Amino acid sequence: MSADPQPRVAIVMGSQSDAATMKNASDILDQLGIPSETRIMSAHRTPQRVMDYLATAEERGIDAIIAGAGLAAHLAGVVASHTMIPVIGVPMDGGPLKGMDALLATVQMPGGIPVGTMAIGKPGAKNAALLVAAFFARTDPDIKKALAEFRQAQTDAVPEVP
Repeated sequence: MSADPQPRVAIVMGSQSDAATMKNASDILDQLGIPSETRIMSAHRTPQRVMDYLATAEERGIDAIIAGAGLAAHLAGVVASHTMIPVIGVPMDGGPLKGMDALLATVQMPGGIPVGTMAIGKPGAKNAALLVAAFFARTDPDIKKALAEFRQAQTDAVPEVP
């Protein structure tokens, strides 16, 4: 039995309630053959877990981090401020402002600490994985082929006539 491939992408989220949305990112990465790992860590409730995870992420081969969080949504910014690994934020929908608070918190990073920010919720999680794949496809022919096939299948699924 072979060992699981070394993860290249970390998918982190602020709480268990974010798992169903963030699974959309891991499903896309799986489909494209990009190994990932998923962890729950909160910028506010488990800050030491965040720091411990980031301390080894780069040396373990993590090339990109997708961070999903809702409400104050500080996770992506905290992660980005403690690593040189590119971070893509996914604001979670829900809460009293239906994800707008998370979107604004994720997108409004101070100059010097970038976080790429996707749409709120499920579309954002999917697009975060596809953006990572597009970056990796620049230097990995297998991922480029898988991404091209994904896009072609997406195109083929749209009928020309109702």
